[in-house]
Amino acid sequence: MSAFTQTSALVRDGTGGGSLRQRIWQARWCYLFMAPSLVLALLFTFYPLASSWYISFLEWSGLDSERKFVGLDNYREVVEDPYFWAAFGRTFAFAAAAVPVMLVLALVIAIVVNDQALRLRTVFRTVFFLPVVTTTAIVGVVLSMILNPFDGPLNAFLLDLGLIDAPVDFLGDPDLAMWSVAGVFVWKWMGISMIYWLVALQTVPQDVYEAARVDGAGRWHTHRHITLPLIAPFGVIISLIAFVGALQTFPLMQAMTQGGPAFSTELVEVYIYRLAFAAEHQPRLGYASAVAVVFGVTVLALTLLQAWGIRRLHVTRRDAKDAADAREPEEAS
Repeated sequence: MSAFTQTSALVRDGTGGGSLRQRIWQARWCYLFMAPSLVLALLFTFYPLASSWYISFLEWSGLDSERKFVGLDNYREVVEDPYFWAAFGRTFAFAAAAVPVMLVLALVIAIVVNDQALRLRTVFRTVFFLPVVTTTAIVGVVLSMILNPFDGPLNAFLLDLGLIDAPVDFLGDPDLAMWSVAGVFVWKWMGISMIYWLVALQTVPQDVYEAARVDGAGRWHTHRHITLPLIAPFGVIISLIAFVGALQTFPLMQAMTQGGPAFSTELVEVYIYRLAFAAEHQPRLGYASAVAVVFGVTVLALTLLQAWGIRRLHVTRRDAKDAADAREPEEAS
């Protein structure tokens, strides 16, 4: 019998009692297999998090050994820092603009490629998912070249069609830079949302669609009155995942604009990087850590709030279903 089977049997049978040392020894192989992942998590997740919290209470450049404990001064400065709040607002504005477009496009594509009658649907799924597995830095550099106002192919194409009279500096114009990066973000990450929508669509029973076709329902009415209501709970979760992901766009933004022009695309993560590593003056690692902690706690709070909302939604739907099931016998009688 394998170690996993033995441990599972102990849990099922309730015979895994005894002292803590005995229980650990009985599950020793499970802990052994978990050890490498735990070590990696400690080194690359928990230790950096703890270090950020500690450094946020220091005035430290990160370049020398002189560290001055300043208590909550860094956090007070964050609250009063207009540059932080400007970056904070741009970050959420970016997510609010990009996520709905990405989710709608991903849903439309998922509905199309989920059609069993579509030929080469696996090929189409692969094509739409390919940007997700492409390195973000490479995507940023290549798209920057495509959007280049001097020799970029996009400007040349638009000029040939007569849609523009002069080259457009998509990444150099403060009014266009954020929208340009948002478009690239949607294109890059739309594939993962498409996969999530496909999973949701495949939970819809096919006999429901067949019954709708028998009743003469068209494709639009079928998706509106059957598909969308049935996948709505999945949509809440997919929206949560997409929104939190849109708040973490540092690699793409750094590769394409570095926060420019004129700080018009400087999101919070880019602002943190500039403070800690790319400041024109001496780096402020302590203050950058405080900004990171404040932003991280904000994202965590939003995640927990939305998770609570998802739980409440499931409870409400379950209660409504139970109430409907309870009314059926009464109506039948």
